[in-house]
Amino acid sequence: MVSTQVVVIGGGLTGISTAYHLARNGYNVVVLERRGVASEASGVNAGSIGSIGCGLKPDLTSTLQTGSMRIISQLQSDYGFDIEFRQCGGLQAIHTLNEYDFAKKRVSKLKNNGYSLELLSSREAKELEPEVNIELPGYIYSPVHAQVNPQKLTLALAAKSVEYGAIILTGEELRSIYLNGTDSYQMETQRSKISCEILIIAAGAWSKSIGRMLSLNIPIIPIRGQMWAMKSSTIHLSHVISSLESYYHWHTHPGNTTISPPNLTHIEGARVTRHLYGRQTRSGEIIFGGDRQSAEFNKTPEDSGIKANKHHATQVIPALKDHRISRTWGGLMPFTMDGIPIIGKVAQSKNLYINTGLGPNGLAQGTMAGKLLSDVILTDQYPKILSSASPDRCITPVNN
Repeated sequence: MVSTQVVVIGGGLTGISTAYHLARNGYNVVVLERRGVASEASGVNAGSIGSIGCGLKPDLTSTLQTGSMRIISQLQSDYGFDIEFRQCGGLQAIHTLNEYDFAKKRVSKLKNNGYSLELLSSREAKELEPEVNIELPGYIYSPVHAQVNPQKLTLALAAKSVEYGAIILTGEELRSIYLNGTDSYQMETQRSKISCEILIIAAGAWSKSIGRMLSLNIPIIPIRGQMWAMKSSTIHLSHVISSLESYYHWHTHPGNTTISPPNLTHIEGARVTRHLYGRQTRSGEIIFGGDRQSAEFNKTPEDSGIKANKHHATQVIPALKDHRISRTWGGLMPFTMDGIPIIGKVAQSKNLYINTGLGPNGLAQGTMAGKLLSDVILTDQYPKILSSASPDRCITPVNN
C-alpha cells in the first residue's frame, strides 16, 4: 500500500505539469500512468505551439498559451533541458479570396486587441519562408508561434517532478477507485494499492472511463488526429506552417451538435473541411497532420485522410509533392462538447479535481493548465480566469 497526499491519474503533459507544480510546492505526489510518460497524445503530436500573444485583456485561451510558453522556455533556458524549444514564428496560408477577406478582418480585430499578427502578401511570406506557395492570396504571420519536441518536454517536466520528490508509477492501469468514508481515496491497479487525500483526474481522452469509477459522467469525447512524416535533405522550413481553411469554415459552421463537439473535420463520417498544421524538426524530418475525427478509441490512420492532408500541405509547400511519406500515426485528443477545457474542483466529490478537455491545444496549453490547477489546490481559491472551465458546468452523477 502506497499512501500519499496527492494522486494524479495520467502521465501526459497536463498531468505531469500538475504534479510538477504541486511537488515543487512541497506536496507528496504520486502519478499513475497505465503505459508510459507521454505515451499517448502528449508524445505523438506535431510539436507546434500556436499562439498570438496575450492581448490587452487576456482570456482563458491566451492565459493558457502565454503561460505555457513561459514555463516551456524556462525549462530550456533556466534548467538546461534540451527540449528543442524554438520561438520560430508561424505562417498560416490563405487559399481563397473569401478567406482573405475573413483574414483581413480577423487580423485587424486581433491587432486592435493587442495580439501579435500581421497579414502578409505571398511575396512577403516567401521572403520569410522560401518554400511557401507564392500563388496563394496571402498568409497570416504570427511571430509568437513556437515549436518543441513534445516527448522531450513532458519527460523534462517528469524529471523535475521527481527531483522535487514526486513518484511516477508507469505500467499501472487503474482497476478501481472508491472513497474510504470521507478521509481518503483508495485505488487499485493490477499490481499496486494506493491511498490519497487529493485525487486529480488528468487522463485525457480516457477521463470519462475514470469518472465512471467514481459514478461521475465526465463528458470527454476522444477525437482522432492523424499525422504523417517525410524525410528531405532539400526542403528547409523555419516556421510552423498551417492553413486558414478550417478556421474560416468553423467560424460559420462550428459543427457542434448534441452528440458532437465543435471544430471537427468530419461530421457523421463525412469530411466537411480540411485542417492543416506542421513543421520541420531539428533532425530534418517534416511532420504534418490535421484531421479531427470521432472514431471512438481507434488511433489507426486512414489512407484517405493522410492523402487529403498531404495534398493540402503541397498546396502550401509545393516541394512536398516530390517526396514520399515515410511513416504515419494517430493519437486521441480529449474534446469537450463546448470546446472549453475542464479545470478545477469537482463539487460532487470531496477533494476531487480534474484537468482535461484541452482538445487540440494540449501541447500549447497543458503546462499552464497544470499550474493553474495546482494554484487552485494550493490556495483553495478559484480564479476568475477559470470560471468558463468550471467542472460544475458539465460533470454530473451517473444515472444507474
